[in-house]
Amino acid sequence: MASQVIAVEPFDLVVFGATGDLAIRKLIPALYHRDAAGQVPGSSRIIGVSRRPMEDAAFRKMAHDALGAHVGKDHHEEAAIARFLDRVSYASVDVVGKAGWKELAAMLAGSDRILVCYLSTGPDLFVPICDGLAACGLAERARVVVEKPLGKNLASAMAVNDAIGKHFPESHVYRIDHYLGKETVQNLMALRFANALFEPLWNAAHIDNVQITVAETLGVEGRAGYYDTAGALRDMVQNHILQLLCLVAMEPPPSLAADAVRDEKLKVLQALVPITPETVRENVVRAQYRAGASATGPVPGYLEELGNSDSRTETFVALRAEIANWRWAGVPFYLRTGKRLPSRVSEIVVSFRPIPHSVFDKSAGAVRNNRLVIRLQPDEGVKLWLMIKDPGPGGMRLRRVPLDMSFAETFAVRNADAYERLLMDVVRGNQTLFMRRDEVEAAWRWVEPILQYWGGSEELPRTYTAGTWGPTASVALIEKDRRSWHEEMA
Repeated sequence: MASQVIAVEPFDLVVFGATGDLAIRKLIPALYHRDAAGQVPGSSRIIGVSRRPMEDAAFRKMAHDALGAHVGKDHHEEAAIARFLDRVSYASVDVVGKAGWKELAAMLAGSDRILVCYLSTGPDLFVPICDGLAACGLAERARVVVEKPLGKNLASAMAVNDAIGKHFPESHVYRIDHYLGKETVQNLMALRFANALFEPLWNAAHIDNVQITVAETLGVEGRAGYYDTAGALRDMVQNHILQLLCLVAMEPPPSLAADAVRDEKLKVLQALVPITPETVRENVVRAQYRAGASATGPVPGYLEELGNSDSRTETFVALRAEIANWRWAGVPFYLRTGKRLPSRVSEIVVSFRPIPHSVFDKSAGAVRNNRLVIRLQPDEGVKLWLMIKDPGPGGMRLRRVPLDMSFAETFAVRNADAYERLLMDVVRGNQTLFMRRDEVEAAWRWVEPILQYWGGSEELPRTYTAGTWGPTASVALIEKDRRSWHEEMA
């Protein structure tokens, strides 16, 4: 069954940092897919911007190569590629200077199309770009998209927000988190708010614990310079994981209007029990991977990859969080993320409380908790683990099996990348899946005491062997509550 494609208004999308990794791997392929699906109006333009001097033809060749490398062969349509490349042009702009701004403004002058400026650059260039857009008169009508990380702590995040807000109203600022554009994340809201089955049980009376795991098999690769200034807490927990926690824990909004949803997410962040310097050690585990093995063979440790034996940057973090409100009081949320783990997987696991009394004798086997597993990647889908009778004669034998809905198998359509949805939402002016300023700052406010404790402590990060599920302290963190991490990766 083909999905309905809703066209958007004509737009000009200006990608700053257009020769960088994000633009090449994600943005250009995402825009091509939306164009191939018939969602991009004929007069729309895509303008790549970077400092490097380049002719339009050379940038189109770069875009063509990006499609060849990052778009599946099944989706290569020559007519669609030609149409897409006809939209593409290039402008050389020194964003920290004056060169090129006037020419960019001239390219965009006299148009009544929607203007989107995507800042696919390092965060140190966000403010100069916004200042430049204002100086050449483009900020008045532009919508600006900024990638994470937005600051390194609360103070720097507030400073960046202030600098952006000087030129752009909040309604024109789109703080993007690509996790919120994933199909399964959207289905989390559908599961909760479009079904009578789950929402009555979605509270402390029926849910025992919630686990959120974002695991990567790769190391820091070519991002070592950036990663060593960030670490897992800044890179993943402060944004992606806390946003997922908000969607699991928020109250039903009155509608799916942007601020209605974001108001409820903010309440969750504000209700998180603070982790203080006194409680960091009992609630947070940090670690670095050492040499080990991945699916491709032996791999070096983080310090060897970095070339700095003194780094204390964490490549793994596990946390125990609690939400102090009526719905969630007493329910632990276990969060973990790391590099060089055994599997690449992002998932949310909602574990329900055990039944109050078993009517089955011991020969039937143990009655295990029901679990709802929402898989974000890979193989997006939803599993509901239930107890059933094992088929066959010979008495009652219980077995836990999943009701399994794989999106790829259930829907005979291509599963769109998160950036495709988010880019079109910017054009539509829909901010529902983007973070509001107060959300970003509330998230920083919660993680900052952890960062401050680590910064003032002489304690080194724990270590774990590459290819394992992190340090034993992560297991101890959850097992002291008589629980265990969900590691069913089928």
